[in-house]
Amino acid sequence: MGGTDAREPVRAFIGSFTSAGGRGILTADVDASTGALTVTSETAALTDPSFLTLAGAVLYAVSEAEEGAAAAFDVTGAVPRPLGAPVAVQGSGPTHLAVAAGHVLTANYGSGSVTALPIGPDGALGTATDVARHEGSGPVTERQRGPHAHQVLPAPGGPWATAVDLGTDSVRIYALDPASGALRPHGETALRPGTGPRHLAFHPAGSHAYVLNELEPTLTVCRWDGAAGALEPVAETSVLPEGATGSSYPSGVAVAPDGRFLWAAVRGDDTIAVLSLDPSGEKAALVASVPCGGRWPRDLALDPSGRRLYAANERSGDVTWFDIDAESGIPRRAGAIEAPAASCVVFG
Repeated sequence: MGGTDAREPVRAFIGSFTSAGGRGILTADVDASTGALTVTSETAALTDPSFLTLAGAVLYAVSEAEEGAAAAFDVTGAVPRPLGAPVAVQGSGPTHLAVAAGHVLTANYGSGSVTALPIGPDGALGTATDVARHEGSGPVTERQRGPHAHQVLPAPGGPWATAVDLGTDSVRIYALDPASGALRPHGETALRPGTGPRHLAFHPAGSHAYVLNELEPTLTVCRWDGAAGALEPVAETSVLPEGATGSSYPSGVAVAPDGRFLWAAVRGDDTIAVLSLDPSGEKAALVASVPCGGRWPRDLALDPSGRRLYAANERSGDVTWFDIDAESGIPRRAGAIEAPAASCVVFG
């Protein structure tokens, strides 16, 4: 399966929960011919670096703690080197972060908020320029008594950032001011009550977004208007095969660079759902469900070539990689490494 970017990754960085036995941030070499990972270093400089993102030679990580923080690391050397002390996000339990318009944005699950942190000339983070606090709740009382921002992601077509809120069954849209770092509320898209949206991914054409729901194992297909900054739900499909039993909690979602397939990690069922996308990007159909290679797949990541898929299996403590069949989109297990309490993988 081809992609627009055929680069082979050189290194991978693996986040983990140090509070559950993780070794912090692992650095691994990537074998260009097989996709195999070989861990070369680890750093425990940050508590619970559960999600990472890479911008050039700087790696950014959340610290998913009650007093949440984010940190920057120079990765030009063999071991990530902290660029200053972790910076408070003025929220609790940050679960995700992304780089947008000269800032790092964090989604703070515990406090139901989104924070903007400015990036300095050397890549280090500055004090928060804005904190957007969500309000609302949902019908699943044990999980939705209040807002829980789970992901924040830049959106194509404008100054937009989308914030997926599990607690309010909605996706908030912000306009980020690159000069001031202010997050201006632009809109809010309501999804079906009780679905508990967790993460989304955009179609490479920028015309659609796919919202993966945690409280119900479904995927919501949305149209995205980048000029207007508008998100419109149009369809919903299951990420579990017919007849599946037991409790399942979808987590990570990835879309093929050519827009033909989508993959979703499903915890509990411990599978990777394979969905085909029609040429318009508006129709998604479940075509297969394969074992994730471990237990409790918290996140999925495609390598830059789009030919391999990696699952961070939190409870079995491993990262498993798969070769993707070019015609069917079905991942085939190719190997794994030990990575205690693994939570995400990024490439650079």
